[in-house]
Parts: sequence; structure tokens; C-alpha cells
Amino acid sequence: MLETLALLHGFGGTHRAWDPVLPELDRQRYNALVPDLRGHGTKAGVRPISFAGCTADVLAAAPPEFVLCGYSFGGRIAQHVALAAPERVTRLVLVSTSAGIDDEAGRAERRAQDERLAADLEHMTIEQYADRWQAQPLFAGTPPEAARWWREDLLRNDPVALAGALRGVGTGEMEPLWDRLAGLTMPVTIVVGDRDEKFLNFAERYRAVLPQAEVVVIAGAGHGLPREAPRELAAAIQGPV
Repeated sequence: MLETLALLHGFGGTHRAWDPVLPELDRQRYNALVPDLRGHGTKAGVRPISFAGCTADVLAAAPPEFVLCGYSFGGRIAQHVALAAPERVTRLVLVSTSAGIDDEAGRAERRAQDERLAADLEHMTIEQYADRWQAQPLFAGTPPEAARWWREDLLRNDPVALAGALRGVGTGEMEPLWDRLAGLTMPVTIVVGDRDEKFLNFAERYRAVLPQAEVVVIAGAGHGLPREAPRELAAAIQGPV
């Protein structure tokens, strides 16, 4: 019987962010579930945009048991889902993500940054947003073809809805989850690119909090693993046969 694999996209993307990865998955093992998250794509108008709302959407769409994988922002949502319904998540895969900012001052500073971007987004075209988002140092070194394809996905969004997402489920808005993760008992895989220094550090922190977790580092890749290294990411998501 096929396992359902729920794949949660990153901020500013849509379910189409997983298009490069889907052909690399074993269709005899997995049935992929690729929802849009609130504030994005087909769910741009769904309110409230909150961690609780996104979690409820994923759990409503998924079967009683499923494998859960989230990339970046989607990884933060995936952790909320796994903590809300651990009995339903048979395996958790966290890609290029973190469990939040646990320094209160740092979180407040990030909220302020998110609010500034949200205010700008309300007056931007989606093309202007895509230009600004792709120019971040975090994404430096993205291969040109991956950047081109990624831009197409960014353009499927509405900047006003993304502003709402920043205010509702942005990194600065998220209460840190590090102290709660130790209670998870399902198998966990952490995936990160070897050029993604910030998230390599988070991978080490996950290893400390979840000593049973497997950490997979993908050579030559940065933060954008679904578009930069889809085959290698698919192999890490699937794990051993």
C-alpha cells in the first residue's frame, strides 16, 4: 500500500515548488500530497494566516498516517503539525529549516524586519517582490536555471497575501519549538545543503535536540534544495528502501 508523503513548500512559493522533486520519487512507494499553505497560491485568500490554521489545513488534507516533509517555511509548519499530531506522522523530514528564534530580542528584531517587508509588499508588484526575494544573500549561488524556474513559482503569488503571511507565520512571529522537539519519537531526517552555512548550524542543533535524527548534507547545494538538487533531495526524503 502506498504511503502518503505530504510536501510543504517554502515562503513565497506554491505547491509547484516540488515539481522538480516529484519525478524523482518512487511512485511505487509514495503518493505525494502537495498543498498550498495559507497566504500562498490557491490559499492566498484563506484567513486567518496562522500556524494553527496552516496546521489544521495539513491535518485535514492528510490521511490518518503520513510521512511529512517541509522545506524552509514549510519545515516550520511541518514541526507544528508533528507536535500537534505526533501519532499521525510516521516520519518527519525537515529541509533547510529551523525551530525558531529562541532569543526574545532576536525574535523582536526579526518581527520588525518582517513588518517592514510586509509594508513594502503591499505596494509592490509580484515581479518586484520576486526580484527582491531572489536577491537575498541566503540564495547567493543559485544556478541560473534553478533561479529561472524558481522565479516562475514566486510569480504565482499575490504580494498582499504574502504580506499577511509574513505577519501571521513569519519567522519573527513563531514561538520557538526547540524545547518541545525532544518529545517526538517518530524517525526524523534533517536535510541541508553544504553551502547553506546558517542552516548547517541549525542542523547541528537539531542533532543535539534529536540525537536519533539522521542528518543529510547535500554537496554543492545552497538553501534552495528542491530546485537546486531535486534528485539528491528526493533520495534523502525517501530514505533507505
